[in-house]
Amino acid sequence: MGASWSSADPGGNSRPGGAGNAAAIPSIGSSGDSSKRQRRIAGEHQWQLIPGLPDEVAMHALARVPRSWHPAMKLVCSSWRQVMSSSEIFRLRRELGVVEEWLYVLMKDKEEELVWFALDPLTAQWRRLPPMPDVDHHQHHRQQQQERDLAGWSLWELGSSISGMVRSLFGKKDSSERIPFFGCSAAELHGCLFVLGGFSKASATSSVWKYDPRTDSWSKAAAMGTARAYCKTGLVDGNLYAVGGVNRGRNGLTPLQSAEVYDPEADAWSAIPSMPFVGAQVLPTAFVTDILKPIATGMAAFRGKLWVPQSLYSWPFFVDVGGEVFDPVSGRWEEMPRGMGEGWPARQAGMKLSVVVNGSLFSLDPMSTAEGSKIKVYDFEQDCWRVVVRKVPMVLDLSTESESPYLLGCLRSGLHVVTKDAGNNVTILRAEIDGGRGAGDSEAESWTVIASKSFGRVELVACQVLEI
Repeated sequence: MGASWSSADPGGNSRPGGAGNAAAIPSIGSSGDSSKRQRRIAGEHQWQLIPGLPDEVAMHALARVPRSWHPAMKLVCSSWRQVMSSSEIFRLRRELGVVEEWLYVLMKDKEEELVWFALDPLTAQWRRLPPMPDVDHHQHHRQQQQERDLAGWSLWELGSSISGMVRSLFGKKDSSERIPFFGCSAAELHGCLFVLGGFSKASATSSVWKYDPRTDSWSKAAAMGTARAYCKTGLVDGNLYAVGGVNRGRNGLTPLQSAEVYDPEADAWSAIPSMPFVGAQVLPTAFVTDILKPIATGMAAFRGKLWVPQSLYSWPFFVDVGGEVFDPVSGRWEEMPRGMGEGWPARQAGMKLSVVVNGSLFSLDPMSTAEGSKIKVYDFEQDCWRVVVRKVPMVLDLSTESESPYLLGCLRSGLHVVTKDAGNNVTILRAEIDGGRGAGDSEAESWTVIASKSFGRVELVACQVLEI
């Protein structure tokens, strides 16, 4: 593996191994020149990343340092700062097999701001990410007068009228008006964190932001073709899909049947066929059709397809109608197996959460406090959901104010549950599941606490796992 200096250091800062007026980022050579070692010469001076070591060896040493030390390493000198922020060092980490997975959790704090935190599972240490950039409100300027007339937060006009009246009595603004990115969705793509849509001053936005952990910074990606809040996301064959969600209309929030796909190479979105919502076509009367609106309540990227459970919804009521499956190869939607759609466990507000671990689809069933919440796995052969862990060893905060009392994630090839209890402790639990079979009836045998910390009065919103 070769290393060469490829860019100058305009600052002329001090660096290990000698003086000089130029520095550069070592670049990883191809297999054809991996045995070659090049060095850039600044005047008559030569310098090295680590004094006394060839640059190739130094790069290997730096690449093996755990990620938790990277911020401190960037403070050593300008050369190390450039190296530890470069794509070359992370490609080398992958070649050496020393990549790490961190858990990123989005929370709404007591100031009603959305904040991302990253957990290093090896050290159980949390880090706060830089704030997400402000959404450009100018694109919605023409809709502001319309937004002022739409006071309440709910999914449909019926709930909007009631909640709007209550909030107007107390002079409290709608969450979609006062919280930037409210209702946004998150996804992982190529080691970066993507945040899609959400509300900007009560209007859904199409903006997409990307967080790169290598540089610890946010940048803007191509906007979606349709403005969406609460859309469902999934990754299939390196492409990111955004399905459904809601948008603001004249009569309140309107569910979306449309869907689109993001090509990271082209940095562009393109539309795919909309969800047919066949289950919504069996409603008995037009009156019921006007009240209950079809909505995607979840999505799992599984076995090369998008599995989307669906419901008919009018706050606070919902009726399961199964779901549909999108095949990116054929470009068609088909009906979801009946047992899968009807048995998919639902959390608050009818939303359905799932995670794929080692080729199996898992979900958490938030049952009553007495029985305890259970982990279920979908059985394709029997078309049913089976219990594999009988009890989550923690009482979930199922209060009406908590939108997401728990989240699910696949971290280091294991199923993890992110929970928040009534005491405001955010705890990461790892479920020990062997091949889709429960690890046993004992709570102590089935669960491991990875980390636990009090963030004050917060609400869980979303989580993603990034591999770097």
